[in-house]
Amino acid sequence: MDDLIFGKRNKRGDWAPHQPIETSPLFVFPPRLMAILKWLPHYFFPWNTIFAASAVAYWVWIIPPMETMQTISIGWVGWLYAVNAICTFCFYGAFELYLYVLKCQENRFKYNGKFPAEQKSKAFWFESQNIDNMMRTFLSGVTIWTAIEVLMLWVYANGYAPWLTFKDHPWTLAIVALMVPIIHEFHFFCIHRLIHTPFLYEWVHSVHHNSVNPSPWSSLSMHPVEHLLYFGTVFYHLILPSNPILMLYQLHYAAFGAIPGHVGFDKVEISGDGLVDSHAYAHYLHHKYFEVNYGDALIPLDKWFGTWHDGSPEGEARMQQRYRERKEKLAIRKARMEVRGAAE
Repeated sequence: MDDLIFGKRNKRGDWAPHQPIETSPLFVFPPRLMAILKWLPHYFFPWNTIFAASAVAYWVWIIPPMETMQTISIGWVGWLYAVNAICTFCFYGAFELYLYVLKCQENRFKYNGKFPAEQKSKAFWFESQNIDNMMRTFLSGVTIWTAIEVLMLWVYANGYAPWLTFKDHPWTLAIVALMVPIIHEFHFFCIHRLIHTPFLYEWVHSVHHNSVNPSPWSSLSMHPVEHLLYFGTVFYHLILPSNPILMLYQLHYAAFGAIPGHVGFDKVEISGDGLVDSHAYAHYLHHKYFEVNYGDALIPLDKWFGTWHDGSPEGEARMQQRYRERKEKLAIRKARMEVRGAAE
């Protein structure tokens, strides 16, 4: 597959798509019905369908009976941690193996031409991004994911959260299911802006941003505080008219859904000429520039708040203009403080 049909590569070997990133048509006014209908298949396939199917599979084959979960015990908690860890290893590991170990598509469609294993850095444990990212994923990420999962299942088992059945409330639950990605996007944008404040960035979020050239294992490589905030997206189901399966879908959207944004490739080649879009470019630009694209493109929150970068020269110019304006404001503030200090 010739990736230069879809994009261009600079002298450093970094690839970028020809087309600027587009936000979804859901929040365009007046509504564009045909654009929404054309976009809908991309909303469902493949990623959202995979995450929803994984939630159903968990409910059918993994989650213990409700009677068991009315009391927290090491048995079923350990079982859930083991399953989560195995699924993470298999799902994340499959992308890592295919794209980064075997390099089955070499650097075709890869945003950053270099591979993390080629670069050592003291920012990481053992100076290895892969080892650091994997350890943080399993030591903190899967642990906190499981703890929140256990808490939510215990809440449902004891009747402390609204639990609607699909038989009695199919349309309500269908709407909530459709809202799961939107809830995640809204929550992620809010906490992401929060942890980019100076104090939280230095002590919390910088751990994740050490991976300037993200790979699959970077997806859940976070500080424990960020893991708590990130997986907190599931707590909306404590007040929504929901269902444990939809709660699991929300949780899996966070746990497994982090992969597409950090896979590092714009498209994943499958058999023949088949390609699967990762939709990762918006978040890759965030890792590259730090202060753009705090959300993805489902809700145009970055457009509304002036932090959107669509990968185009115009987007680059807007970002640089924002940097200049901020630098000027800081210079003016510093000058005022110096004048005030001299006057005193």
